[in-house]
Amino acid sequence: MARATEEQRKPAGGMTLIVLVGIAIAFLLYMAFLNVIRSGNILSETNLLVVTLIFYAGAGALYLGFGVTGTQSYVRFASLATWMGIIANTGAVAHRWVDAGHPPFTSVYEMLLSFVWMLAALTLIAEKRFGVKVIGTITMPVAIVGVVLMELLRTEVHPLVPLLQSTWLDVHVTLAILAYAACALSFSLAIMFLIQDNMKTETFLALTSASTLAIYTCVVFACFHGWGGLSVLAYHPDRQGELVVSPASPVVVPLAALAWLMALALLVVALPLVCYGLARWTRNGRCLVLANRSVFFSILLQAVTLVALLGRARDLRNASHSAALPAAPLAVNPFIFAGLVGAVLISLLYLLLVWRRPDLECLLPTSDVLDRITYRTISVAFPLLTLTIATGAYWANQTWGSYWSWDPKETWAAITWLVYALYLHMRITVGWRGRRAAYFAIVGFAVVAFTFFGVTYLLRGLHRFS
Repeated sequence: MARATEEQRKPAGGMTLIVLVGIAIAFLLYMAFLNVIRSGNILSETNLLVVTLIFYAGAGALYLGFGVTGTQSYVRFASLATWMGIIANTGAVAHRWVDAGHPPFTSVYEMLLSFVWMLAALTLIAEKRFGVKVIGTITMPVAIVGVVLMELLRTEVHPLVPLLQSTWLDVHVTLAILAYAACALSFSLAIMFLIQDNMKTETFLALTSASTLAIYTCVVFACFHGWGGLSVLAYHPDRQGELVVSPASPVVVPLAALAWLMALALLVVALPLVCYGLARWTRNGRCLVLANRSVFFSILLQAVTLVALLGRARDLRNASHSAALPAAPLAVNPFIFAGLVGAVLISLLYLLLVWRRPDLECLLPTSDVLDRITYRTISVAFPLLTLTIATGAYWANQTWGSYWSWDPKETWAAITWLVYALYLHMRITVGWRGRRAAYFAIVGFAVVAFTFFGVTYLLRGLHRFS
């Protein structure tokens, strides 16, 4: 009788998150519709991206709900929301293609537009084909961050320069997008493997804390200005592009005292790692308890830091930086924003692991299956990376008269290729399986992310148009 009562209650509870997410999606779509009515342009690229973001966010919430509760209905509705997001994403890609007169492959914004579409599609494939239903808890937040980043990047359409008027552009970038999306999927599968392979939770704590510490270290040292200002780009309010003195010189404005908050956040995100080190050194379990508790303070301060950055950049005006330039609102550097949001997501995923690890393990395929799927995914990604480099070299020779010029983007593409080549070599010849292979998949995607996004903003070179 008690069991029957419990089964009767479960569907009702299982519908709670679905109803809440459905109401939130309907409300956000209604608000977006009201904004469309005011603007008069229904099927604009911006509106389609807003719809994409709403559905991807809804899918992410439902996938997360499935990871926490194991309620199967959450996955079905998450898949439906992902499909709806893909449809809107497809509309945005098509709109951009028609508006520009060429495939959307000529900038980071356009590549992100195609990348998130491919990642969402691969999420559904991994869910249906391989039964990894929890994969959306990692892939969908990545897609959400990608869509949000598009709002911070330059979106105006320019005629193709002669350098880019080549069929090899379409081939080269298409292969790159396919390869990067496959690498993102292998990264998510590798994390799932580590969870299923009984890696110690405190080891996850050390890895996530080290990752967030690395992110904040890069932000502080790369963007710290003067006596605590944080450098951000000044954007023109009408063009939605950065103010420039010359084509390669955007106006950078320091936000006073904000970098001190970043430095404080850096110290706090390091605290869990320090406590973990003390626990290993002294073999004191209380230090691990303190490490887990400090994660909550870390997430809170990270959220405050992110809100402060967005608020300051929205409120300030660049009125006195240069008399030749008009006053304009400031926009967050996309590289900083991606890092801070990524750090929050990493910390939240660790909390999910701490709270619901036994449930997650029950929802995942076996570790052997996950290891095999990760290998198969990288076996697809590696040839695509190889063809990406080969087509790029051939195109470079046609354009610049040289197959290879050691441009930063080329160099890091080669580093990415070497990481995955080493993964396949060690697996085939030495028989590497399990955690060592998973580590390679995770490191490989970190290199991919830097190659795709970081190089563009930190290491300018011949690929400055991307």
